[in-house]
Amino acid sequence: MQKITFLFSILFLAFSSCGVKTTQALISDGNYDGAIDRAVEALRTNKDSKGKQDYVYLLEEAFAKAKDRDLRNLEMLNKENNPANAERIYNTYLQLNNRQEKIRPILPLPLLKLGRNALFPFDNYSNDIVNSKNTLSKYLYDNASALLKSNNKMDFRKAYDDFSYLESINPGYKNTKKLMDDALFKGTDFVDVYAKNETNLVIPKMLQDDLLDFKTYGLNDKWTVYHSARQKNVKYDYSLIINFRDIYISPEQIKEKEFSKERQVKDGVKTLLDSRGKPVKDSLGKEIKVDNYKILRATVYEFKQYKACQVTAKVDYVDLKSNQLVQTFPVSSEFVFENIYSTYKGDKEACDDNYLGNFNKRPVPFPNNEQMVFDTGEDLKAKLKDIIVKNKFRR
Repeated sequence: MQKITFLFSILFLAFSSCGVKTTQALISDGNYDGAIDRAVEALRTNKDSKGKQDYVYLLEEAFAKAKDRDLRNLEMLNKENNPANAERIYNTYLQLNNRQEKIRPILPLPLLKLGRNALFPFDNYSNDIVNSKNTLSKYLYDNASALLKSNNKMDFRKAYDDFSYLESINPGYKNTKKLMDDALFKGTDFVDVYAKNETNLVIPKMLQDDLLDFKTYGLNDKWTVYHSARQKNVKYDYSLIINFRDIYISPEQIKEKEFSKERQVKDGVKTLLDSRGKPVKDSLGKEIKVDNYKILRATVYEFKQYKACQVTAKVDYVDLKSNQLVQTFPVSSEFVFENIYSTYKGDKEACDDNYLGNFNKRPVPFPNNEQMVFDTGEDLKAKLKDIIVKNKFRR
Protein backbone atom coordinates (compact mmCIF):
# COMPACT_ATOMS: atom_id res chain seq x y z
CA MET A 1 0.00 0.00 0.00
CA GLN A 2 2.86 2.37 0.86
CA LYS A 3 4.49 1.63 -2.50
CA ILE A 4 1.27 2.53 -4.34
CA THR A 5 0.94 5.77 -2.39
CA PHE A 6 4.57 6.60 -3.14
CA LEU A 7 4.04 5.96 -6.87
CA PHE A 8 0.96 8.19 -6.93
CA SER A 9 2.94 10.92 -5.20
CA ILE A 10 5.68 10.74 -7.84
CA LEU A 11 3.13 10.82 -10.67
CA PHE A 12 1.33 13.81 -9.12
CA LEU A 13 4.59 15.74 -8.78
CA ALA A 14 5.54 14.90 -12.37
CA PHE A 15 2.22 16.11 -13.75
CA SER A 16 2.31 19.21 -11.57
CA SER A 17 5.83 20.04 -12.69
CA CYS A 18 4.82 19.61 -16.32
CA GLY A 19 1.83 21.94 -15.86
CA VAL A 20 3.99 24.60 -14.18
CA LYS A 21 6.56 24.48 -16.99
CA THR A 22 3.83 24.82 -19.60
CA THR A 23 2.43 27.84 -17.77
CA GLN A 24 5.91 29.39 -17.55
CA ALA A 25 6.39 28.82 -21.29
CA LEU A 26 3.09 30.58 -22.07
CA ILE A 27 4.22 33.63 -20.09
CA SER A 28 7.59 33.62 -21.87
CA ASP A 29 5.75 33.54 -25.22
CA GLY A 30 3.59 36.50 -24.21
CA ASN A 31 0.44 34.37 -24.06
CA TYR A 32 -0.56 35.78 -20.68
CA ASP A 33 -4.23 34.87 -20.87
CA GLY A 34 -3.35 31.29 -21.79
CA ALA A 35 -1.12 31.14 -18.71
CA ILE A 36 -3.91 32.64 -16.58
CA ASP A 37 -6.37 29.99 -17.82
CA ARG A 38 -4.01 27.14 -16.91
CA ALA A 39 -3.15 28.60 -13.51
CA VAL A 40 -6.80 29.29 -12.60
CA GLU A 41 -7.76 25.76 -13.60
CA ALA A 42 -4.97 24.31 -11.43
CA LEU A 43 -5.99 26.47 -8.45
CA ARG A 44 -9.67 25.52 -8.47
CA THR A 45 -8.81 22.72 -6.03
CA ASN A 46 -6.38 22.71 -3.07
CA LYS A 47 -5.36 26.29 -3.81
CA ASP A 48 -3.78 26.70 -0.35
CA SER A 49 -1.48 23.66 -0.64
CA LYS A 50 2.30 24.00 -0.97
CA GLY A 51 2.19 22.07 -4.24
CA LYS A 52 0.16 24.87 -5.84
CA GLN A 53 2.41 27.76 -4.82
CA ASP A 54 4.16 27.95 -8.19
CA TYR A 55 0.79 28.50 -9.88
CA VAL A 56 -0.03 31.38 -7.51
CA TYR A 57 3.24 33.15 -8.33
CA LEU A 58 2.73 32.56 -12.06
CA LEU A 59 -0.86 33.79 -11.93
CA GLU A 60 0.19 36.98 -10.17
CA GLU A 61 2.91 37.56 -12.78
CA ALA A 62 0.72 36.77 -15.78
CA PHE A 63 -2.11 39.01 -14.55
CA ALA A 64 0.21 41.97 -13.98
CA LYS A 65 1.82 41.61 -17.40
CA ALA A 66 -1.49 41.14 -19.23
CA LYS A 67 -3.04 44.17 -17.55
CA ASP A 68 0.00 46.32 -18.24
CA ARG A 69 -0.01 45.37 -21.93
CA ASP A 70 -3.73 46.06 -22.32
CA LEU A 71 -3.48 49.46 -20.64
CA ARG A 72 -0.53 50.44 -22.82
CA ASN A 73 -2.46 49.37 -25.92
CA LEU A 74 -5.45 51.42 -24.80
CA GLU A 75 -3.25 54.46 -24.27
CA MET A 76 -1.89 54.18 -27.82
CA LEU A 77 -5.32 53.53 -29.38
CA ASN A 78 -6.87 56.52 -27.63
CA LYS A 79 -4.00 58.78 -28.69
CA GLU A 80 -4.52 57.79 -32.33
CA ASN A 81 -8.09 59.07 -32.08
CA ASN A 82 -9.12 56.86 -35.00
CA PRO A 83 -12.83 55.86 -35.04
CA ALA A 84 -11.83 52.53 -36.60
CA ASN A 85 -10.16 51.63 -33.29
CA ALA A 86 -13.51 51.62 -31.49
CA GLU A 87 -13.95 47.86 -31.61
CA ARG A 88 -10.43 47.13 -30.33
CA ILE A 89 -10.89 49.60 -27.48
CA TYR A 90 -14.24 48.09 -26.49
CA ASN A 91 -12.92 44.51 -26.65
CA THR A 92 -9.83 45.45 -24.64
CA TYR A 93 -11.95 46.85 -21.81
CA LEU A 94 -14.07 43.69 -21.91
CA GLN A 95 -10.90 41.63 -21.74
CA LEU A 96 -9.61 43.56 -18.72
CA ASN A 97 -12.90 43.06 -16.92
CA ASN A 98 -13.36 39.39 -17.87
CA ARG A 99 -9.85 38.57 -16.72
CA GLN A 100 -10.62 39.93 -13.26
CA GLU A 101 -13.91 38.00 -13.08
CA LYS A 102 -12.07 34.81 -14.00
CA ILE A 103 -9.70 35.19 -11.05
CA ARG A 104 -12.12 36.66 -8.48
CA PRO A 105 -13.81 33.35 -7.46
CA ILE A 106 -10.54 31.73 -6.29
CA LEU A 107 -9.32 34.65 -4.18
CA PRO A 108 -7.58 35.03 -1.78
CA LEU A 109 -4.48 33.14 -2.85
CA PRO A 110 -1.80 32.97 -0.14
CA LEU A 111 1.93 33.20 -0.86
CA LEU A 112 3.08 31.03 2.04
CA LYS A 113 6.81 31.98 2.04
CA LEU A 114 6.05 35.70 1.84
CA GLY A 115 3.33 35.58 4.45
CA ARG A 116 0.88 37.54 2.29
CA ASN A 117 -1.80 37.06 -0.32
CA ALA A 118 -1.03 37.39 -4.01
CA LEU A 119 -1.74 40.88 -5.36
CA PHE A 120 -4.31 41.39 -8.08
CA PRO A 121 -5.13 45.12 -8.31
CA PHE A 122 -8.64 45.09 -9.74
CA ASP A 123 -10.25 48.18 -11.30
CA ASN A 124 -13.84 49.07 -12.10
CA TYR A 125 -14.17 49.18 -15.89
CA SER A 126 -17.97 49.48 -16.07
CA ASN A 127 -17.95 53.13 -17.22
CA ASP A 128 -15.19 52.45 -19.73
CA ILE A 129 -17.12 49.47 -21.13
CA VAL A 130 -20.36 51.45 -21.48
CA ASN A 131 -18.65 54.47 -23.03
CA SER A 132 -16.57 52.41 -25.48
CA LYS A 133 -19.64 50.36 -26.40
CA ASN A 134 -21.59 53.53 -27.19
CA THR A 135 -18.68 54.83 -29.28
CA LEU A 136 -18.45 51.52 -31.14
CA SER A 137 -22.23 51.40 -31.63
CA LYS A 138 -22.23 54.83 -33.26
CA TYR A 139 -19.28 53.89 -35.46
CA LEU A 140 -20.91 50.63 -36.60
CA TYR A 141 -24.26 52.33 -37.22
CA ASP A 142 -22.76 55.19 -39.24
CA ASN A 143 -20.44 52.93 -41.23
CA ALA A 144 -23.14 50.37 -42.06
CA SER A 145 -25.66 53.10 -42.95
CA ALA A 146 -23.14 54.55 -45.40
CA LEU A 147 -22.58 51.12 -46.96
CA LEU A 148 -26.34 50.80 -47.50
CA LYS A 149 -26.19 53.74 -49.91
CA SER A 150 -23.82 51.81 -52.17
CA ASN A 151 -24.82 49.93 -55.32
CA ASN A 152 -22.58 46.98 -54.50
CA LYS A 153 -24.05 43.80 -53.03
CA MET A 154 -20.84 43.01 -51.20
CA ASP A 155 -21.14 46.38 -49.42
CA PHE A 156 -24.69 45.45 -48.40
CA ARG A 157 -23.39 42.22 -46.96
CA LYS A 158 -20.71 44.07 -44.99
CA ALA A 159 -23.44 46.43 -43.76
CA TYR A 160 -25.49 43.44 -42.63
CA ASP A 161 -22.54 42.03 -40.68
CA ASP A 162 -21.99 45.40 -38.97
CA PHE A 163 -25.67 45.79 -38.08
CA SER A 164 -25.78 42.17 -36.86
CA TYR A 165 -22.73 42.75 -34.63
CA LEU A 166 -24.24 46.01 -33.37
CA GLU A 167 -27.48 44.22 -32.50
CA SER A 168 -25.53 41.57 -30.57
CA ILE A 169 -23.61 44.05 -28.38
CA ASN A 170 -26.28 46.73 -28.10
CA PRO A 171 -29.74 45.23 -28.76
CA GLY A 172 -32.42 47.70 -29.84
CA TYR A 173 -29.96 50.44 -30.82
CA LYS A 174 -31.97 52.93 -32.92
CA ASN A 175 -33.54 51.16 -35.93
CA THR A 176 -30.74 48.63 -36.31
CA LYS A 177 -33.07 45.61 -36.69
CA LYS A 178 -34.91 47.16 -39.63
CA LEU A 179 -31.70 48.29 -41.33
CA MET A 180 -30.26 44.80 -40.85
CA ASP A 181 -33.27 43.35 -42.70
CA ASP A 182 -32.83 45.93 -45.47
CA ALA A 183 -29.16 45.01 -45.83
CA LEU A 184 -30.02 41.32 -45.96
CA PHE A 185 -32.56 41.87 -48.75
CA LYS A 186 -30.27 44.16 -50.75
CA GLY A 187 -27.29 41.82 -50.37
CA THR A 188 -29.19 38.71 -51.47
CA ASP A 189 -28.73 37.22 -54.92
CA PHE A 190 -32.14 36.29 -56.30
CA VAL A 191 -32.08 33.54 -58.89
CA ASP A 192 -34.87 33.00 -61.41
CA VAL A 193 -35.22 29.26 -62.19
CA TYR A 194 -37.06 27.88 -65.20
CA ALA A 195 -36.98 25.06 -67.74
CA LYS A 196 -36.82 25.07 -71.54
CA ASN A 197 -37.84 22.13 -73.71
CA GLU A 198 -35.68 21.78 -76.82
CA THR A 199 -36.78 18.21 -77.53
CA ASN A 200 -39.54 16.91 -79.77
CA LEU A 201 -41.35 15.31 -76.83
CA VAL A 202 -43.64 16.74 -74.20
CA ILE A 203 -41.99 17.13 -70.80
CA PRO A 204 -44.43 15.97 -68.09
CA LYS A 205 -45.66 18.94 -66.07
CA MET A 206 -45.13 16.93 -62.89
CA LEU A 207 -41.45 16.56 -63.74
CA GLN A 208 -40.99 20.26 -64.47
CA ASP A 209 -42.80 21.25 -61.28
CA ASP A 210 -40.72 18.80 -59.24
CA LEU A 211 -37.41 19.93 -60.74
CA LEU A 212 -38.26 23.59 -60.20
CA ASP A 213 -39.47 23.11 -56.62
CA PHE A 214 -36.27 24.40 -55.06
CA LYS A 215 -37.76 24.34 -51.57
CA THR A 216 -37.11 20.59 -51.59
CA TYR A 217 -33.47 21.08 -52.58
CA GLY A 218 -32.55 22.93 -49.37
CA LEU A 219 -30.29 25.24 -51.37
CA ASN A 220 -31.48 28.64 -50.19
CA ASP A 221 -28.91 30.26 -47.93
CA LYS A 222 -28.42 33.67 -46.33
CA TRP A 223 -27.25 35.29 -49.56
CA THR A 224 -28.86 33.20 -52.32
CA VAL A 225 -32.59 32.62 -52.89
CA TYR A 226 -34.08 30.61 -55.77
CA HIS A 227 -37.53 31.37 -57.21
CA SER A 228 -39.28 29.12 -59.71
CA ALA A 229 -42.01 31.77 -60.09
CA ARG A 230 -41.02 35.41 -60.41
CA GLN A 231 -42.19 37.66 -57.60
CA LYS A 232 -43.08 41.32 -57.69
CA ASN A 233 -40.69 43.86 -56.19
CA VAL A 234 -37.75 41.48 -56.65
CA LYS A 235 -34.93 42.36 -59.01
CA TYR A 236 -33.34 39.12 -60.17
CA ASP A 237 -29.57 38.84 -60.44
CA TYR A 238 -29.21 35.49 -62.18
CA SER A 239 -31.19 32.93 -64.14
CA LEU A 240 -30.75 29.20 -63.81
CA ILE A 241 -32.12 27.54 -66.93
CA ILE A 242 -32.64 23.80 -67.26
CA ASN A 243 -32.53 23.09 -71.01
CA PHE A 244 -33.92 19.68 -71.98
CA ARG A 245 -31.86 18.76 -75.08
CA ASP A 246 -32.86 15.19 -75.91
CA ILE A 247 -35.11 12.44 -74.62
CA TYR A 248 -34.56 8.87 -75.80
CA ILE A 249 -37.04 6.14 -74.93
CA SER A 250 -36.30 2.58 -76.01
CA PRO A 251 -38.99 0.31 -77.47
CA GLU A 252 -40.81 -2.04 -75.13
CA GLN A 253 -38.91 -5.33 -75.16
CA ILE A 254 -39.58 -8.82 -73.85
CA LYS A 255 -36.49 -11.01 -73.99
CA GLU A 256 -36.84 -14.78 -73.60
CA LYS A 257 -34.20 -17.20 -72.37
CA GLU A 258 -34.26 -20.95 -71.79
CA PHE A 259 -31.74 -22.77 -69.63
CA SER A 260 -31.37 -25.97 -67.62
CA LYS A 261 -30.53 -26.28 -63.95
CA GLU A 262 -29.31 -29.25 -61.92
CA ARG A 263 -28.91 -29.54 -58.19
CA GLN A 264 -27.74 -32.37 -55.96
CA VAL A 265 -29.72 -32.72 -52.72
CA LYS A 266 -29.63 -35.14 -49.80
CA ASP A 267 -32.35 -37.82 -49.90
CA GLY A 268 -32.09 -39.91 -46.75
CA VAL A 269 -29.40 -42.54 -46.14
CA LYS A 270 -28.34 -45.78 -47.79
CA THR A 271 -26.14 -48.77 -47.03
CA LEU A 272 -22.53 -48.40 -48.14
CA LEU A 273 -21.69 -51.07 -50.75
CA ASP A 274 -18.29 -52.35 -51.76
CA SER A 275 -17.08 -52.83 -55.33
CA ARG A 276 -18.93 -56.17 -55.49
CA GLY A 277 -22.19 -54.61 -54.43
CA LYS A 278 -22.14 -56.09 -50.94
CA PRO A 279 -22.84 -54.06 -47.74
CA VAL A 280 -19.79 -52.75 -45.91
CA LYS A 281 -19.79 -53.48 -42.18
CA ASP A 282 -18.00 -51.91 -39.25
CA SER A 283 -15.92 -53.72 -36.60
CA LEU A 284 -19.07 -54.71 -34.72
CA GLY A 285 -20.63 -56.26 -37.79
CA LYS A 286 -23.18 -53.49 -38.38
CA GLU A 287 -23.86 -52.22 -41.88
CA ILE A 288 -22.38 -48.75 -42.49
CA LYS A 289 -24.89 -46.09 -43.54
CA VAL A 290 -24.02 -43.05 -45.71
CA ASP A 291 -25.97 -40.05 -47.05
CA ASN A 292 -27.98 -40.70 -50.18
CA TYR A 293 -28.13 -37.95 -52.83
CA LYS A 294 -30.37 -37.42 -55.80
CA ILE A 295 -30.17 -35.04 -58.79
CA LEU A 296 -32.96 -32.50 -59.33
CA ARG A 297 -33.44 -31.15 -62.84
CA ALA A 298 -35.49 -28.34 -64.29
CA THR A 299 -35.85 -26.42 -67.52
CA VAL A 300 -36.36 -22.70 -66.86
CA TYR A 301 -38.08 -20.28 -69.25
CA GLU A 302 -37.11 -16.74 -68.27
CA PHE A 303 -38.82 -13.58 -69.56
CA LYS A 304 -37.39 -10.09 -69.09
CA GLN A 305 -39.46 -6.96 -69.70
CA TYR A 306 -37.22 -4.02 -70.48
CA LYS A 307 -37.69 -0.35 -71.30
CA ALA A 308 -35.22 2.52 -70.79
CA CYS A 309 -35.38 6.28 -70.87
CA GLN A 310 -32.47 8.72 -71.06
CA VAL A 311 -32.86 12.46 -70.60
CA THR A 312 -30.04 14.77 -71.68
CA ALA A 313 -30.01 18.39 -70.55
CA LYS A 314 -27.73 21.30 -69.78
CA VAL A 315 -27.83 23.82 -66.96
CA ASP A 316 -27.12 27.44 -67.89
CA TYR A 317 -26.11 30.18 -65.45
CA VAL A 318 -26.98 33.61 -66.85
CA ASP A 319 -25.94 36.96 -65.33
CA LEU A 320 -29.03 39.13 -65.81
CA LYS A 321 -27.14 42.37 -65.19
CA SER A 322 -24.92 41.83 -68.24
CA ASN A 323 -27.25 39.32 -69.91
CA GLN A 324 -24.24 37.05 -70.41
CA LEU A 325 -23.96 33.28 -70.12
CA VAL A 326 -21.71 32.64 -67.13
CA GLN A 327 -21.39 28.85 -67.04
CA THR A 328 -22.91 25.76 -68.68
CA PHE A 329 -23.04 22.27 -67.20
CA PRO A 330 -24.14 19.12 -69.07
CA VAL A 331 -26.32 16.68 -67.18
CA SER A 332 -27.97 13.40 -68.13
CA SER A 333 -30.13 10.91 -66.34
CA GLU A 334 -31.35 7.41 -67.09
CA PHE A 335 -34.21 5.30 -65.78
CA VAL A 336 -34.56 1.60 -66.57
CA PHE A 337 -37.77 -0.38 -66.17
CA GLU A 338 -37.09 -4.08 -65.79
CA ASN A 339 -39.30 -6.97 -64.72
CA ILE A 340 -38.11 -10.59 -64.72
CA TYR A 341 -40.49 -13.52 -64.37
CA SER A 342 -40.06 -17.23 -65.05
CA THR A 343 -41.81 -20.57 -65.55
CA TYR A 344 -40.29 -24.07 -65.38
CA LYS A 345 -40.67 -27.72 -66.21
CA GLY A 346 -39.34 -30.30 -63.84
CA ASP A 347 -38.36 -29.66 -60.23
CA LYS A 348 -38.03 -25.93 -59.41
CA GLU A 349 -35.89 -26.83 -56.37
CA ALA A 350 -33.09 -27.46 -58.86
CA CYS A 351 -32.71 -23.67 -59.06
CA ASP A 352 -30.74 -21.52 -56.64
CA ASP A 353 -32.72 -20.27 -53.65
CA ASN A 354 -32.35 -16.62 -54.64
CA TYR A 355 -33.91 -17.36 -58.03
CA LEU A 356 -37.09 -19.06 -56.78
CA GLY A 357 -38.89 -15.72 -56.29
CA ASN A 358 -38.98 -15.19 -60.07
CA PHE A 359 -41.46 -18.08 -60.39
CA ASN A 360 -44.01 -16.12 -58.36
CA LYS A 361 -43.79 -13.05 -60.59
CA ARG A 362 -46.00 -12.22 -63.52
CA PRO A 363 -45.81 -9.84 -66.48
CA VAL A 364 -46.83 -6.25 -65.66
CA PRO A 365 -47.91 -3.38 -67.92
CA PHE A 366 -45.06 -1.30 -69.33
CA PRO A 367 -45.00 2.30 -68.02
CA ASN A 368 -46.01 4.84 -70.66
CA ASN A 369 -43.48 7.28 -72.09
CA GLU A 370 -44.57 10.15 -69.88
CA GLN A 371 -44.11 8.04 -66.75
CA MET A 372 -40.68 6.92 -67.94
CA VAL A 373 -39.58 10.52 -68.40
CA PHE A 374 -40.96 11.46 -64.98
CA ASP A 375 -39.17 8.53 -63.33
CA THR A 376 -35.82 9.97 -64.45
CA GLY A 377 -36.60 12.98 -62.26
CA GLU A 378 -35.11 11.79 -58.94
CA ASP A 379 -31.70 11.08 -60.47
CA LEU A 380 -31.85 14.27 -62.54
CA LYS A 381 -32.77 16.29 -59.46
CA ALA A 382 -29.87 14.85 -57.45
CA LYS A 383 -27.41 15.70 -60.24
CA LEU A 384 -28.85 19.19 -60.60
CA LYS A 385 -28.47 19.79 -56.86
CA ASP A 386 -24.86 18.56 -57.00
CA ILE A 387 -24.08 21.03 -59.80
CA ILE A 388 -25.54 23.96 -57.86
CA VAL A 389 -23.82 23.03 -54.58
CA LYS A 390 -20.41 22.78 -56.27
CA ASN A 391 -20.84 25.85 -58.50
CA LYS A 392 -22.08 28.94 -56.68
CA PHE A 393 -23.27 31.94 -58.67
CA ARG A 394 -21.07 34.33 -56.77
CA ARG A 395 -17.71 33.04 -55.52
